[in-house]
Amino acid sequence: MTHRPRFAPLFAAIALALPGLALAQATPADEDHEHAQAKTLDTIEVTASPLRNAIDNLARPVSVLAGEELDARRAGTLGETLERQSGVQSSYFGAGVGRPIIRGQDGARVQVLSSGSSSLDVSTVSADHAVTIEPFLADQIEVLKGPATLLYGSGAIGGAVNVVDGRIPTAQVGKTVSGRAEIRHGSAADENVGMARLDADAGALTLHVDAFRRNSGDYRIPGFAFSPALVAEELAEGEELEHFARGKLPNSALSTMGGGLGASWFGESAWFGASAGTYRTNYGIPPGAHAHEEEGGEPMEEEEPEIVRLDMRQDRFEFRGGLRGVGPLQEINYRVTRSLYEHTEFEGDAVGTVFENIGTEARVEAVQEEFNGWRGAVGLQYGHRDFAAIGDEAFVPPSVSRDVGLFVLQERDFGDFKLELGARHDRVSVDPATGATVDRNATSLAVGGLWHFSETMHLSLNLDRAERAPTAEELFSDGPHIATQSFEIGDAGLDVETSTSAELGLHLHQGRFEGKVSVYRSSYGDYIYLTDTGAEEDGLPVRAWVQGDATFTGWEVEGRVDLVENATGLWQLSLFADAVDAKLDDGGRLPRIAPARVGADLNWSLDGWRARIGAVRVADQDEVAELESPTEGHTRIDAGLAYHWDVGAAGWEAFFEGRNLTNQDIRVHTSYLKDFAPLPGRNVAVGVRVAF
Repeated sequence: MTHRPRFAPLFAAIALALPGLALAQATPADEDHEHAQAKTLDTIEVTASPLRNAIDNLARPVSVLAGEELDARRAGTLGETLERQSGVQSSYFGAGVGRPIIRGQDGARVQVLSSGSSSLDVSTVSADHAVTIEPFLADQIEVLKGPATLLYGSGAIGGAVNVVDGRIPTAQVGKTVSGRAEIRHGSAADENVGMARLDADAGALTLHVDAFRRNSGDYRIPGFAFSPALVAEELAEGEELEHFARGKLPNSALSTMGGGLGASWFGESAWFGASAGTYRTNYGIPPGAHAHEEEGGEPMEEEEPEIVRLDMRQDRFEFRGGLRGVGPLQEINYRVTRSLYEHTEFEGDAVGTVFENIGTEARVEAVQEEFNGWRGAVGLQYGHRDFAAIGDEAFVPPSVSRDVGLFVLQERDFGDFKLELGARHDRVSVDPATGATVDRNATSLAVGGLWHFSETMHLSLNLDRAERAPTAEELFSDGPHIATQSFEIGDAGLDVETSTSAELGLHLHQGRFEGKVSVYRSSYGDYIYLTDTGAEEDGLPVRAWVQGDATFTGWEVEGRVDLVENATGLWQLSLFADAVDAKLDDGGRLPRIAPARVGADLNWSLDGWRARIGAVRVADQDEVAELESPTEGHTRIDAGLAYHWDVGAAGWEAFFEGRNLTNQDIRVHTSYLKDFAPLPGRNVAVGVRVAF
C-alpha cells in the first residue's frame, strides 16, 4: 500500500501563520489599499441567488471565477476549468467529458446551471455523457459549495455550479456595441479554438450573439494509455508490448461547435428577454471503456478495439423577464427553459444507443421589499423530463420525471451579525415506461450566520438538513452499463437520501492579504451508492444501487498575499489546499473519492505584462472502496504569460499557457478511466483575445 501524505497539519499551520504575517505587514500606508480591496470584493455579485448578494456578504460558501483568472483557467470542459478552485475537482471520461465534483460529491448530487437554469442534458445518467455548457462563453462561473437544495432542489444536495453567459441580457450594455473574441492553438492535441460574442444596444432593446468552435485530434500522452499495473497484468497474460497504445490516446479527438442569439427589452418597470442556442459535439471514448463480450461472456476476438464515438446535439430556448415595484414586492422574476436533447453512441459505423431528453423548467421568484429589517424571496419551480434510451445498451427504461418545488429565503442584519434562513419542499415523481410510478417528498431546511467581529475578519456558520429524491437511473437501472464496465441494477424501493451538514468558516482580508479557512461535516442517512455484489452478468460485474449511512468530512484553505510592489512589478502568492474523507458508517469506503491536494501560484504583473507559475501536488489515494484500486499521486506544473495593449477602444491580449509542463503521467482517481486513459501530457497553448 502506498503512503498518502497528510496535509492537514501543514495547512493548519499556514492558516494560522498567514493572517499573522498579513497583520505584521499592514501599515498605515496600507489602509487605502485595504479599502480598495474590500470595495473590489463587494462588486462580485452572486447571481445564483434571487437576492444577488455580494460574495463577501454571504454566509453560504460560494466561490466565483471571473476576469483574468477565468481567462487563465478556461479549458474544454467545465470540470477542468474549475479544478484549481478549492474543494472542486473534475471527473474525466476522455477529452470531451469533465463534470465538476464538489467536496467529493458528483453526478446527480451536483446541479449544473446555465445562468440559473438547469443544463437539461443527461450528464448525470452516465459518466461518459458531457455537460452541454461551453466554458469559453462564460462571463463568470459561480460555485455553490455544500447543499444548494434551497435554491435548486434535491439535485443540488452536494452543491451547484452556475455558468453565467449573458445570452439573455439582464441589463443594457451602456454603449452602442461591445464584445470579445478569442482564438487559440494547443500543442497536445493540435487543438484549435475560436469564439466571438457581440452585445449591442438599440434603443430599449439589447441584442446578443455568440458563436464558438473547437477541434482537436488525439491528444499526446507521456507513455502508455494503460496504467503500469494494467500493462503488467496484460503482459503476464501473454500480450505483446508493441500492441499497447503509446504516445497518443486513441480515439480522443473531438469537435465541438455552437452559438446563440438573444435579445432583451427594458422598460421603466419591466423587462423581457428570449434566446435560442445550439450545442453540438462529437467526441470519442478511449478504448477499454466500451469493451464488449459475446453471448456467454466470452471476449470478442478483435484485432483492434472497437471505436465508440458520441454525437450530441442540444437545442435550447429560454425566456426570462421581470417586474419591479409590484405592491410589497421589490421585483418578480421569471424564466422558462425548453431543451431538445439527443445523442447517439456509434460503435464503429453502427448505431449503438440513442439517448433522447426533452426537458422543461419554469421558475418564478418574488423578492420582497425590506420589512422590519428582513430581506427575502419566495419562489416556485417546476421541472419536467421526458427521457428515453433506445438500443442494446439502454440500461435505463424510458421515464417521465416531474419535480415541483416551493422555497423561501430570509435574511436580516443584527448589528455586526447577519442571519440567513431558508426552507424548501419538493414533490418528485418518476414514471417509468415499465413499472409503477415512484413518488417522493424532499424537504430541506437551512440556517446560516455571518459575524463581522472585526473590520478585517468574519466568521460564518452554516447548518443544513437537506433531502434528495432518487433518480430514474438509481430506481430503474437493469442492464449492462458499458461506460462503467458493470451490469447495473436499480431499486424502485429506494428511500429519500437525507444529509445533515455543518460548516464553520473564517475569512480575513487585511491589507495585502486575503484568506479563507473552512471545515465541514455531512452525515448522510440512506446514502445512495453503487456497490459491487460479487456476481457477474453478461461477463460484467453486477453492481447494485443500495443505501447506507455515510459521513463526509473535509477542510479547505485558500489565501493570497501581495508579496511586494515596486519597480519590478506586483508579486503575489496564492495558496490553496483541500481534503475530503468519505466513508460508510459501517466502516467501508466510498469509491472514486478525490484525494487531498495542495497548490501554489506565483503571480507577477507590470504595465501590460502579467505572468504566473504554479504547481499542484495531488496525494496518493490509498483509502479506497472494496475492489477499487489505489491511485498514485502526482505534481503538475503550469505557467502562463500574457501581454495587454490598447488600440482605440479595444483591448488586445496575446497569451501563452503551459499545462503539465513536466509531462507527468497523471491518473485521475475520480475517473472510471484511470487505468485506460491518463490526462494529456505537456500542452502549450498560444492565442490572442480582444475585448471592446
